[in-house]
Amino acid sequence: MKLTTEQADRAAGVLLGQACGDALGVPYEFATPPGPAEPAQMRGGGLGGFAPGEWSDDTAMAVAVAEVLAGGADVAVDAAADDVANGFLRWYADGPADIGVQTSRVLGWTGRHDADGRSVSRVMREQAMVYARSNPRSAGNGALMRTSPVALRHLDDRERAADAARLVAALTHADPLAGDSCVLWTEAIRVAVTAGEIDPRAGLDLVPGSRRGRWAEWLDDATDVERNRSERVPGARFVPNGFTVTALQAAVAAVVTTPVPADLPCRHLQDALHAAVRIGDDTDTVAAIAGGLLGARWGASAVPWRWRRAVHGWPGAGAARLVELATLATRGGRPDRRGWPGAKEVAYAEAADAVAVPHPYDDGLLLGTHASRGHEVDAVVSLCRVGQGQPCFEGATEVVESRLVDSDHPSKNPNLLFALHDAADAVRGLRAEGKRVLLHCVAAHQRTPSVAVAYAVLLGHDPDEARAAVRAVLPGARANGALWDAAADVALAERGA
Repeated sequence: MKLTTEQADRAAGVLLGQACGDALGVPYEFATPPGPAEPAQMRGGGLGGFAPGEWSDDTAMAVAVAEVLAGGADVAVDAAADDVANGFLRWYADGPADIGVQTSRVLGWTGRHDADGRSVSRVMREQAMVYARSNPRSAGNGALMRTSPVALRHLDDRERAADAARLVAALTHADPLAGDSCVLWTEAIRVAVTAGEIDPRAGLDLVPGSRRGRWAEWLDDATDVERNRSERVPGARFVPNGFTVTALQAAVAAVVTTPVPADLPCRHLQDALHAAVRIGDDTDTVAAIAGGLLGARWGASAVPWRWRRAVHGWPGAGAARLVELATLATRGGRPDRRGWPGAKEVAYAEAADAVAVPHPYDDGLLLGTHASRGHEVDAVVSLCRVGQGQPCFEGATEVVESRLVDSDHPSKNPNLLFALHDAADAVRGLRAEGKRVLLHCVAAHQRTPSVAVAYAVLLGHDPDEARAAVRAVLPGARANGALWDAAADVALAERGA
């Protein structure tokens, strides 16, 4: 399926949103959650003694699934299911800091079991069934938490996506309710990416008729906004939430009950993730589940730079890798004509000045292009597609990638004001840490000058004076268009930042 720019942004947000929810929830897992007005913090700790910003088993297992999807495979096919199963075993062998009892038992048994000519995925499913027979209450949330990337491979085939979700669930969780919950969440994510809508009930027809009525009642309860808001903490009745049904209900309640801000709608992603963590109990899992859907609805461009900078986890991945995996999954494993994502360098043919110039109000910020060299900076804020070792990174120890498109069409930058503010705030934050920063796009015609103006506005300068000052140092700036116009309004985005 060929995606629009807006859909591609939403697809790129799925794993990123999940990972951020996971890392926000880690410190509060089975502990005291944040208070009603208190935001969650990526401070690490939790049951696994995680580092600040580190994701848990929830996202680690989702990454194992996404790695297979990013290679273009269909996990509803046995060979690809084997790859997923082997990914789980590789993660398990690395000694995860935190892992669910059921998942640990199944993976441990599979690793010790003689396959006797059978595929590893078949052995794993058999061990999951053995566990289920011995443990009647085996519909835990451990399958649901890793389902978020499954929809990305089949955005144009809901039945195939549902089959893949159920197969991935069955590798460790044989209870039909676990599979049902994964089908429902996969379809909700698929709809959010393709249509930009949040509809937790969209997949009810994909659930077997014998259980459809119960699921309809459970989802009706979760989406009862009036009842949710009558609670001190909306969705608090879905505690405990280690059960796959209550985990799904808790995530749904957080997403649908949290108001969408009128001024910057995409801030709903942050607000709803804080709400998910406040519900309590299995906080990392509930927030991870909610984050997959919120990222699918609002996109990677709605995830704040401080979260993108902090989030990381097994197997040595960060935000850029999550975006890469999600994007390749939607593209059947194929990068674009420039090799993005995943290339060491994204090559641009556009003529661009190699000399970066100081910002008119801050000589510790250099304004440049993809061709900038010799700038001796500590950090880079990139406003265009870049590779893992883009030459303009020369000597920098940190790169923040901000998602902006050089276009005046509203659909190309669905979160324009937020993204402009976020990029300017990244510059401000890095400069406050004493870092010398390069801000660049391809040729410094639109994105770089626009964010340079936005940064000046955040520093307190008059927008018109800032525009004139930026044009003086970047005479090639286009000085018109949607990004340039919106840069003057970034002060409006400061509230709640």
